[in-house]
Amino acid sequence: MGYGMATFTVQQGKRYRATISLGMLERLAGNETIADKLRAAGFSDVTVTGSGAVRIAEALWPNPDATADMPTQIAAVTEV
Repeated sequence: MGYGMATFTVQQGKRYRATISLGMLERLAGNETIADKLRAAGFSDVTVTGSGAVRIAEALWPNPDATADMPTQIAAVTEV
């Protein structure tokens, strides 16, 4: 496991809200680019709001329960 990596478990059929804190170059990414990354990770019904360094993402996890290392950009995750 990587240094300082937190793990998080997502559960099937639940919605999550994540606060995403972006670095200098990453903050140039549009919200749709960030949403595409979440979709590629398996989430559906993704919305991303905000601009600059801090974005708020909400998404549904439709797949079986899974545990993964959270990217360092994820500042907080809550179930909604």
